[in-house]
Amino acid sequence: MPASDSSPLPPAPRRIAALRRWFDTQSPDEDQGGGDRIDWLRAVPFVGLHLACLAVFWVGVSPVAVIVAVALYAVRMFAITGFYHRYFSHRTFQTSRVLQFVFALIGASSVQRGPLWWAAHHRNHHRHADTVADPHSPTVHGFWRSHAGWFLTREGFRTDWSRIPDLARYPELRWLDRYDTVVPVVLAAGLYALGAVLERVAPSLDTSGPQLLVWGFFISTVVLFHATVTINSLAHRFGKRRFDTRDDSRNNLWLALLTFGEGWHNNHHFFPGTARQGFRWWEIDLTWYGLRAMALLGLVRDLKPVPAWVLAKARR
Repeated sequence: MPASDSSPLPPAPRRIAALRRWFDTQSPDEDQGGGDRIDWLRAVPFVGLHLACLAVFWVGVSPVAVIVAVALYAVRMFAITGFYHRYFSHRTFQTSRVLQFVFALIGASSVQRGPLWWAAHHRNHHRHADTVADPHSPTVHGFWRSHAGWFLTREGFRTDWSRIPDLARYPELRWLDRYDTVVPVVLAAGLYALGAVLERVAPSLDTSGPQLLVWGFFISTVVLFHATVTINSLAHRFGKRRFDTRDDSRNNLWLALLTFGEGWHNNHHFFPGTARQGFRWWEIDLTWYGLRAMALLGLVRDLKPVPAWVLAKARR
């Protein structure tokens, strides 16, 4: 598996190396120290993503722009929850290699890095949940660190290949992980082009290239990111605990609605080996409904259910 070159570099080459890692995550790392510190140079694109949302005051809003933003939020949230999480991280169902790659591409457009990075970090989280070795435990590290700070550290940028031998054998997934900015850039360019075309052929829609770029990419992506990471920062602090676990995971209806079912987090930490996170019929789990629909169409198979013994362990 890829390894980083740990030899120290002078300041200027070190900065150049950091810039290269904006585009190629396997470029040599400048050092192996300070892994828990935020790498501000490498975090510039993440900060820029947020600042670009302010352009909404110049580009305005239209029904088309809002619809595109909401649609991309929904599609990409499903890719993250259904595939990055329940498929790549926990292997709770099976699918074809083609569909695996399709949803890896959609997930990569979310600017939450590649599927191998995501799965490796999530598996590490389950192994060390709410201990000092868990980089996004709000109990140990506080709200902001658990919400976004960990994502921008030198250690947070790295992919632990030892956690994902089952996934690393796919060269197309390794490519996505290495060049994790390619898909978001293509999506952003496509949205700009679509807006420009609509402005020319359907001016009554009152949209434009810059407007679709801001709403469809920047705003939708930023909201998607922060909704996703509420499961780190909030779902270990607020909600109910149906099951006794070694961590502070909790079930939270509002987070479940926001994240298509991920808010049933105490359920998930007690038994992560099921494709379903809303264990009761009334626990809304949109990702589960989507996976069930895909199973009926033959696109996915072998969805792992919630065993009866798990439900028997519930407090209520």
